[in-house]
Amino acid sequence: MRARFRTARKAVVLAAAVSLGAGLLAGCASDDSDKSDSSDGGGSGGKTTITLGTFGTMGFKEAGLYAEYEKLHPDIQIKENSTERNENYYPALVNHLTTNSGLMDVQAVEVGNIAEVVGTQAAKFTDFSKVSGVNKSNWLDWKWQQATTKDGQTIGLGTDIGPMAICYRKDLFQQAGLPVDRDAVGKLWAGDWNKLLDAGEQYKKKAPKGTYFMDSPGGLLNAALSSEKEKFYDTSGQVVYKTNPAVRRDFDLAAKAAQDGVVPAQTQFQPTWDQTIANSKFASIACPPWMLGYLKAKSSPGAAGKWDVATPPSSGNWGGSFLGVPKNGKHVKEAQALVAWLTAPQQQAKLFSVQGSFPSAPPAYSMPAVTGAKNAMTGDAPIGKIFAEAAKTIPVQQIGPKDQIIAAGLGDNGVILVTKGKSPEDAWKTATKTIDNNLEK
Repeated sequence: MRARFRTARKAVVLAAAVSLGAGLLAGCASDDSDKSDSSDGGGSGGKTTITLGTFGTMGFKEAGLYAEYEKLHPDIQIKENSTERNENYYPALVNHLTTNSGLMDVQAVEVGNIAEVVGTQAAKFTDFSKVSGVNKSNWLDWKWQQATTKDGQTIGLGTDIGPMAICYRKDLFQQAGLPVDRDAVGKLWAGDWNKLLDAGEQYKKKAPKGTYFMDSPGGLLNAALSSEKEKFYDTSGQVVYKTNPAVRRDFDLAAKAAQDGVVPAQTQFQPTWDQTIANSKFASIACPPWMLGYLKAKSSPGAAGKWDVATPPSSGNWGGSFLGVPKNGKHVKEAQALVAWLTAPQQQAKLFSVQGSFPSAPPAYSMPAVTGAKNAMTGDAPIGKIFAEAAKTIPVQQIGPKDQIIAAGLGDNGVILVTKGKSPEDAWKTATKTIDNNLEK
C-alpha cells in the first residue's frame, strides 16, 4: 500500500493484500553471529530471525519478497509485525526509540514522519550511506534526501512514492455526458484545480442518481496540497501553513467542493467511505498507484475494468515510506542486507507489479514489471507508464516534523465541517485552532 502518505489523515492504511494476476490488481549492538532462538523472536533450526516493524500492508510478504529472500538465504527467517494504522504504530515507535528498547531489527517510517525522525532520532539508526552495496543513485534524489541528516547520515532507504493521478469511472462519466478518453479527461482540468471543480459542476447536471463527482473533501484537499512546492513548512523549517496562500487556496477549493455538493460528507479510510466505494457512489478520486489496490479491495466485482487513469491538474506525490535499522537491533548487519535487497530496483519493480506500490528507484521504471503493468480495475490502461511519467514531474516539497498533525487538522477538523453546515471561514478557524493546540503539545 501502500498506506503511505495521507498527510490529511491516516498515513494511508491499505488494509488489503492486492493481487495482480494479469497485472496490478487493483505502504544493542550489532552482532552478526548472534542466532535467534525462542527467546529472541522464534528462530528455528539455528536460523537468524530478522524482525520488521511495519504499518498497514506494505506488501513485501504479499509480493512474495520475504519468501524469495529466505530461499536465497536459507539461514535467514523473516518475521513481520504489522500495525494496521500508522497513527498507532508511530507513537509506539517514538516511545521505543526514546527508551531504546522494544525495537525491531527493521523499522518502517512513513514519509509524513521522516522529518521528525531525521531531526530527533537519527542517532538511534544506522547510516545506510556507509552500507556496502547501497548506491544513492538508485533512488530519486529528493527521496534519498528526505531520510538524510544535514551532516549526511541516511537513516533509512526509500520504498515507494505516490505519483498523483485522477482515477475516474468511465461508465459514470459517460452517463453524465463527460468524455471518457483519458487524454480528453485530463484536458478538462489541465493546469488548474478549479477546472476540476468545473468538471464536477458539469457532472452534477446529469449525474447518475445518488452519485458524487469526487469521493471526499479531504481527498481533494490532500491532492491539491500534494502538488504545491511549499506547503506547511518553508525551506528554513518554519511552520508557515497559516500564512502560505497556497494552503488557504487549496482549503477554500475543497470547501467550495463541499458547499456545492461536488463531494459528499465523507472522510477517507473510514467504514462509511469504504461503502461508497463498494456501492459506486463517486465518479473520481485522487489516485496515487496504491489507491488502485484499495479500490480493488473495497469494490464490488462488477467495478473491475470500469476505471481509468488521467493526469491531475498538476503533479503531486501522496505516499511513501522508508525502512531503517536501529543501532541496538540484535542482527544489524543482516537487517541492513535485507533492507538493501527489499528496496533495490528489481524488488521495487516486483512490488509494484503485485501490490501497486510505485518505485522510488528510477532504474525500475524501464523494467518490464513496471512498463507492462496492467490493473484489473483500469483494464488495458498502461498504468506503469502513466505513473512513471507522473513521477518525473513531482515537485520537491519541504517535509516538516509535524506535517501529519497539520494535514489531519485541515482535513479532519477543518474542511469536513463544511459538509456539516459550517462556513469555510469558520471551518478554517476551527482547523487552525486545533492544529496550533496540537503543535504546542
